[in-house]
Order: sequence, then structure tokens, then C-alpha cells
Amino acid sequence: MRWSKSWNGPFRPLYLAALSVLGLGAISATEANAATLNFEVAEYSSQTGPLFEKIAKDYEALHPDVKIDISVVPWDNVLQQLTTDLTANTPPDLAIIGTRWLYDFASQGVVEPLDGYFPESFKTSFIPTLMGPSIIDGKLMGLPVGSSARAMLVNMDLLNKVGAKPPQTWDQLYDVAKKVSTIPGAFGFGLQGKQIETDSYFYYILWSYGGDIFTKDGKSGLDSPEAIAAATFYKKLLDSHVTEPEPTDYSREDIFNLFKQGKLGMVFTFPMLVPQLQAEAPNLHYAVLPFPVAKQKATLAVTDSLVIFSASHQKKLAADFTKFMYQEKYRSQFDRNEGLLPVTTAVADEKYYSTEPMKGFVDGLSYAKFIPPVANWEQMADDTTQALQKIYLGQAAPTAALTQAAGQINTILSQK
Repeated sequence: MRWSKSWNGPFRPLYLAALSVLGLGAISATEANAATLNFEVAEYSSQTGPLFEKIAKDYEALHPDVKIDISVVPWDNVLQQLTTDLTANTPPDLAIIGTRWLYDFASQGVVEPLDGYFPESFKTSFIPTLMGPSIIDGKLMGLPVGSSARAMLVNMDLLNKVGAKPPQTWDQLYDVAKKVSTIPGAFGFGLQGKQIETDSYFYYILWSYGGDIFTKDGKSGLDSPEAIAAATFYKKLLDSHVTEPEPTDYSREDIFNLFKQGKLGMVFTFPMLVPQLQAEAPNLHYAVLPFPVAKQKATLAVTDSLVIFSASHQKKLAADFTKFMYQEKYRSQFDRNEGLLPVTTAVADEKYYSTEPMKGFVDGLSYAKFIPPVANWEQMADDTTQALQKIYLGQAAPTAALTQAAGQINTILSQK
């Protein structure tokens, strides 16, 4: 996914002049009278809840008859919680969700199209490329609320200790990982094999090898030669004992903790790890670099979306509060607190994002891909994860495991 041709650089559009006209305070006192807005906030860190509580109090101070009820839910529980709420017909008015769930929510009619709730001046304050994943069948179904691109973090102390340079190719990554693994208590490369985004860890190398999640004819790409070669490479790392032992016991947070402890030479991650390192491992010397390249550069871009649920009786209030909390002062603090890339052009223009370490993540946005917008994505991601786990555990060879997963995914794709 590339940036719009109307941009000069990754974050500066031609229509920057529209930023200041956000249409705040559009709701009347009568409409807001004695209203309660239920807002389910996905928890990015310990700072998420306090910031949204502050924004809610600021809004309530301007609208004394309004109550903003903030409910903070850990990310790993968000989908389950929303599914429970929807089943009981008690969804929140407003929520933060993974954009990868948006297609299913929109097709089920549980989220509200947003075009009529916001003026163009507000909608054009967002980075166009990051708005794209929230547009389904020509309708704006959500607003980007969080954004990231993935990159490789390298522990320079460990690499310098063995006289290695940061890798630029996958073969170089293997060689560097072997050298770092000779250091007692250190592992060359962190290979995630458990829980959320285990499949994403595979897409990085799949895309670099020239493969894709889906083929041009709409079938699964997991049984392609590129996918099998990519999985074989990961298995080679594991069999050569240059990763942490038993990757299927390690979630992304477990991998990140190893890196914070100075035990990993290389890890694939999102920018949210940066503020964690600054707080928890301030003396760790690291570099943010692109993923290794085989046939092409590759990385994943991810957005999270803010949605209004169709069952809400407070849609106008939800839209008005949304405009309020997207003010630059709140967005800047949120993005920096959480280590996210900006979704609005005003925040993106800050110098913070054109300098390291954040620049290393921003640079990947020029060639990043998004997860494809398809129905039943979570089931397909789970099938991919299970196939990878079988490979990592030695329960199946890459060809057999990925071929089986591709067949399962094709069955899902064939369902109407």
C-alpha cells in the first residue's frame, strides 16, 4: 500500500490547510441533555485509561448534562467482549476495535456508516492512506484511531560483541543470529509462536519472499512456493537453535520482554515497544531497521478503528465527542504515550516522527501492506497460526502444514 500521489512525503498532504476546521461542539444542549455515552476503550498501556478519562472530564466540563462512561478492556479481550455485548444486544455506543474486524462488523450491519456524521474538514484531517482500510463498499465505517508499521529492532550491544553488522537479507539474519547465539544467555532472533499476531510474524517474510496472503485469483497463498520457502527458513532458525527455545510458548509480549532484558539480538516489532524500552530499558542500545529483504521490501501497516454501533441511541453525541477527542493536543499525547504512529496530519507533522527511533517505523509506510479486508479473517488467521505452530513443534513439514491450512482457508473463502 503506497501513499496517495497527492502527498509530498509520507505525512504531508496538499490539503493541510483544512486542519484547523474540525467542527467541534456541533451538538446542541438539547440533544445532549441528560445523555450518557458508553465508550469501550481498548487498552494499549497503563496510560490509555487515564488519558481517555481526562478527555471525558474535559468534555463533560463543557457539557454538564453529559456523562461519558469509559470502559477500558485489554486488547486480547476486546473482540470477545464486543461479541458478548452484541449477542446480548447491549453494545457500547462507541468503541475502539481492530480494523481487521471491521469488514465482518460492517457486513453484519452492527456498525454505523459515518459519512453523514462528520464534515469534510474533519475527514480530511486524517492521513488518506490510513483512512483506506476503514472504507468498505464506498462507505466510511470507522475512523483510524491508532496506527503502526512493523520494523526490526537490533540490539547493537550484542551485535558489536560478536563483530556482526545488522542484516539486510534473510541469509545475513541467519548468520548474525548464529553469532549472537554463541553469547551465554542470549538468543539470536525472537520467533513468536503464540497468541495474537503469530500469523503476522509470518507475513513479513512471506511478502519479502514475493508471496502473498491471497493469490490474484482469490485463493489462499499459503501453499505457494514462496510461502513454503519462508516457513522453511523460520524452521531452519529454530532447528539451528538461534531462537529462544519453544517459540510456541512465547507471545509477542514475551518476545518483547526478552529484548528489554538484553537477551535477544533481533526482534520484529511495532513502534509501541519504543516507549516501553525508554521506560524499562533506558540503557539498551538498539537500532530500528527495515526487515531483511529477499525479493522485495516488505512490512505490515496496521490501523485500529473507532466505530459507532448501529444500536446506539447516542450517535450524534458519539460523533461530537469523537471530534472533541481528535483535537491535536489529545492526539499528540495519545500517540506518544502509546508509541503509535499518527493518524492525523497535524500530529504527523511533528518533528518527533521524522527523527529516530520513530522515523524507522514511519519509513516503512511507503511500501507497507494492510491485512486484506475479507469476511471471516480471524478464522483464517487462526488456521495460519495453527499451521505455523505445527511446523515449529515439528508436528508437520512446512509443505504439509501450509497446504492443509490453504485448503481450510479456501473453504472459508468459498462460503457465501
